[in-house]
Amino acid sequence: MTVPSSNSQPDGALLHNLMLFGQVLRRAGLDVGSGNILDLVQATEHLPVSRKEDFRQAARCLLVHRKQDLPIFDEAFQVFWRRPAGDQTTHDLRSMGEQRRYRQPRVAPPAFESADTEGQGEGDGGGDRVDLGYSYSAREVLRAKDFGDFAPSEVTDARRMMAELAWDLGRRRTRRMTPGQGAALDWRRTLRRNLKYGGEWLELARRHPKDKPRSLALLCDVSGSMEQYTRMLLHFIHTIAGGLDRVEAFLFATRLTRITRCLRHRSVDQAINEVSRAVPDWSGGTRIGEAVKTFNYRWARRVLRSSSVVLVISDGWDRGEPELLGREMARLQRSCYRLVWLNPLLGSPEYQPLTRGMQAALPYVDDFLPVHNLNSLASLAQHLNQLSPRRSSTLQRHPPKDAAPEPAEHPSPQPAPPPIDPALAPTFRHPLWGKPQPRATPPSPC
Repeated sequence: MTVPSSNSQPDGALLHNLMLFGQVLRRAGLDVGSGNILDLVQATEHLPVSRKEDFRQAARCLLVHRKQDLPIFDEAFQVFWRRPAGDQTTHDLRSMGEQRRYRQPRVAPPAFESADTEGQGEGDGGGDRVDLGYSYSAREVLRAKDFGDFAPSEVTDARRMMAELAWDLGRRRTRRMTPGQGAALDWRRTLRRNLKYGGEWLELARRHPKDKPRSLALLCDVSGSMEQYTRMLLHFIHTIAGGLDRVEAFLFATRLTRITRCLRHRSVDQAINEVSRAVPDWSGGTRIGEAVKTFNYRWARRVLRSSSVVLVISDGWDRGEPELLGREMARLQRSCYRLVWLNPLLGSPEYQPLTRGMQAALPYVDDFLPVHNLNSLASLAQHLNQLSPRRSSTLQRHPPKDAAPEPAEHPSPQPAPPPIDPALAPTFRHPLWGKPQPRATPPSPC
C-alpha cells in the first residue's frame, strides 16, 4: 500500500486506506474509534498528504492517546504505509513484528491429493505453498518464542496458554491442631466422648497439625535492561496472582514498589495501567541490593513466613554495591523456604553469569532458572509443584569469607616482648599476698 498522494490517488481510495489503517491499530491494541478516523480525514484537507512525515505526525496526534502506544503506532505506520515491492500486498498486518508485505502463503493439501489439484495450484500466481504435513503447530512455535520477540497480536494467545498452567507450591505445617488421625491426644474431645462410660477412657480422640498452602512473593525487575520482557512478565505475574490464594508482588528498579492491590483487577490491561501509574522508576536504573534491603526491613515480617517461596526476576545488571546485594540475599534466604532467581538471559546458550550482581547473589540462590518463553514457565510450574517438604541444603548462614593467606615457607621470627620496667609496676600490695592460707579443719563427729 503506497503513501497517499494528492495528485495520483482519489479521495475514495484514501478514505478506504484510512479505515483499514484504523482496523490495524485496533487489532494492535490501540483505542481508535470511528470519530478519530473522521478527525484524521478532516485533517488531510489542511495538510499536504504527499509529505509522509507531516501525515504521520498528524495521525500520531489524533490516533494515539497513551504514551505506551507510541512505539506500536510507529511500527504499524511504517508497515502499513510502506510502498510494496510488487503489485500484490496483504491486509493481514496483525503480526507487525515480522513486517510481512507480500501475499499470505497458501496452505497446500497433504501429499495424497490428486495430480490435477497440483496443476491448478501452479497457474495460480506463483505464491508460496506450505505443506501442513511438515509444518509446526502455531502453539508449539509460540511456546518456544522468546518474550522479547512477541508481536502484540500474540500476547492474547500467550496469556491464554499461561492460564492453562497449574501452580501448586505445596502445603506448610502450622502450629494449630485439627481433629484427625495423629499422634497427639485431644484431651477435651477424649473427656467429652468418655462421659457416657462413666469417666472410663475407652475412646481416645487424636489430632494432627493443620496444613495451609504456602505463600508466594515475587520481586520483578522493571529497569531499562528488562524493558523488552517487562510486559510479558507482568502478564505472568497477573496470571499467577489469580491462580494462587496468597501472592505478594513487588516491582523495583531503583526503589521497591508494592503492586499487590493493582493485580486485583480481573482485566490485565487495567491492572497493567494501574501498575504503570504506581511505579515511579519504570525503565530506570537498577539497584537490586537496596530494593532487597527495603523488602527485608519493611515487608518481610509482614508478608513472609518461614515456608514462603520467593521469586526474584531480574537479569542481574546492578549498579549498586555487590557486598550489599550479597548480604541482603543471605538475609532473604534465611527468611524464606525457597529462594528462586529467574533470569530471562539464561535461555541463551551463550549466557554466563559474569556480572557482579549475579556473582554476589548466586551463592544464596536455591534455584537459578530461565524465564524467557512459555516453555520455561511450564518448567517453572513443574519445578514448584515438586518442591520437597524439607528445606534445601544450600542455606548459607553467613557470607563466604575470603580465603586465609597461605603461610610462608620461611616465616619471619616474631619480635620478643619488651622487658617490664620495675619502676612502672604497681606499688600497691595486699597484706595477704604471698602468705599461706590456713586449712579448714573438718568438724568432729559428735
